[in-house]
Parts: sequence; C-alpha cells; structure tokens
Amino acid sequence: MFESYEAVGTLKPEIAAELGISERTVIAAGAGDNAAAAVGTGTVGDGTCNISLGTSGTVFISTEKFGVDGNNALHSFAHADGSYHLMGCMLSAASCNKWWMEEIIGTEDYGGEQRGIQSLGENHVYFLPYLMGERSPHNDPDARGAFIGLTMDTAREDMTQAVLEGVAFALRDSLEVAKSLGIEVTRTKICGGGAKSPLWKKIVANVLGICVDVPENEEGPSMGGAMLAAVACGAYKSVEEAAQAIVKMREVIEPEPELVALYETRYQKFREIYPACRPLFQYLK
Repeated sequence: MFESYEAVGTLKPEIAAELGISERTVIAAGAGDNAAAAVGTGTVGDGTCNISLGTSGTVFISTEKFGVDGNNALHSFAHADGSYHLMGCMLSAASCNKWWMEEIIGTEDYGGEQRGIQSLGENHVYFLPYLMGERSPHNDPDARGAFIGLTMDTAREDMTQAVLEGVAFALRDSLEVAKSLGIEVTRTKICGGGAKSPLWKKIVANVLGICVDVPENEEGPSMGGAMLAAVACGAYKSVEEAAQAIVKMREVIEPEPELVALYETRYQKFREIYPACRPLFQYLK
C-alpha cells in the first residue's frame, strides 16, 4: 500500500519506448479525481475546503482526524496528502444548469441568461437539484428535481436563479453535516466548470457565508496529479509544501452580511422542502 505522493516504480521499457520518454520516469501512486482536485487547489492540511462545481458537486474538507457522521451523509476517506478528508457529493450540480439552459430553455448563452438576475436573496422560487437522485447528504435514489413557489409573476430569470441557488443550498447541506462533527470551515477554494460564473461564485459565498478563494489554475485534478508526481520525484518534501509553492489564488469572493442574512432565511426554508416531498418521490418513478 502506498500514499498518493509516493513513487511506486518506473516505466516499463516498452511503454517508455512507445511514449518516447525515459525509462527512469517515476510513477506516482496518484489519487482519485476529487482528492487530486483538492491537492490542485491547495486543499491540504487541517480544516481546508474545496468545492467542485462540475457535473456533480462536492464539498471536500481536509482534516487531520478521521470522522464519520451518524447517518453516513458524508464520505470519510484517506486524503492524498497523507491525512483524511470528508466529502459530500451531490449527483447533479453544474449539470443542473446545463440541463436547464440547453435542454429546457434552449440556449448556450450562460452568461447572457445570468445577466438579467439582479435581486439575490429575494427569489420566491426554489429548485431541488436532484435530477439523478441524490447521494449526499440524503442518499436517496428516488429523489427528484422540482421547482417550487411558481406564481404568475415568475419570470425566466427567477427560474434560472433558482437553479443556481438550489445547487448552492444543497452544497450547504453537506457543509452543515461537517459542522455537526465539530469542523468549522471559514473559507473554501472552488473549481469546476460552474466556477467560471461570477454570479454563481457570489451565490455560493453568500449561501455558505464564507470566503470563496478562486485558484489561478482552473484544472484542479490535473494540477493535483502533477503536484503528487513532483513530491514522488523529490521536488518537494510534502504535498503541503508543494501546495504552498505552486497554488496561487487570483480572486477572493467575500460574503456580504446583508446578503448572507437573506440567504440564511431562504436556506432554512429550502431545507424543509426535501423532507416534505420525500414521501411523494416513490410514486414518481
């Protein structure tokens, strides 16, 4: 058994010849996609956090202590830096926005659709982002997506906003489980396709009520793999040392107290919707 940052051997001669590189090329043990993304965004050491807004969405928290919640809402694993991590994984994140934009309203102008959204924290529409069931924290394959709160006053922008907010609320669900284990997260990194949206990053910062750090490099997993390889080759003594040397932030989105308060009220309403709908989901197969 090897740690992710350890060398496990070198290339076989025939593989090296096929690739045109040296037989002395070191092979590192490597890591899974989310652990590698965490390394690539500098999410190593105790209490650091990374949110991935990809097809699925993850809340990845690096911790020195192994912890499991009572309902197994979060996954607990060894981390690529040699410690542990907690991870909440929702099955549909940026894929919810892609579905809404391209399949429902029929456009690929993501930025254009978001420009009309003005009143954050005041939307009367809610969206459950469970288009493929859910994994964390509900672990419910029968969960389904839903818009709730539609009226004759509902506009297209309200529904687009609800999709972005619904994903952010669901990410907070996992963060709340981590808090119940005594883990206090005060800021997070962010990566993934959804992180290219300035509006979505602002929503996430204010729904979670924490600072969101945006790395210069957007390719978290590939960067993390390269960093693990650098440690395996001896270029750095540890994954944390590699992160300190390589990972730089280009932007910080700070939560706004008034907006945090508005979203706190809306989140408390959001968290009541799934339990109310759950008995109905089994009939919607």
